Amino acid sequence: MTPPEHTGECKEIFALLSDYLNLDLPPDACRMIDSHLAGCPPCIEFVESLRKTIALCHGYRPGELPGPIAGEARQKLLEAYRTALGRKID
Repeated sequence: MTPPEHTGECKEIFALLSDYLNLDLPPDACRMIDSHLAGCPPCIEFVESLRKTIALCHGYRPGELPGPIAGEARQKLLEAYRTALGRKID
């Protein structure tokens, strides 16, 4: 399967997408993008993917960092690491 060929208009749309999704473009630019998106499945797919990514980023809330692992767990991890490397680590 060959990737779709993007036209110069697609590249122009990509350059404006951030402002488009933030509603920071004048109405005529938005109409031009809407018109392009109505007939360009690769750009539609890209915009939808970008919208989902933005939504996920906005919903992300970092939690607290975990505390240090217990000594026994640390030792087991170190042993597994040494075994994986096939040698002892100091």
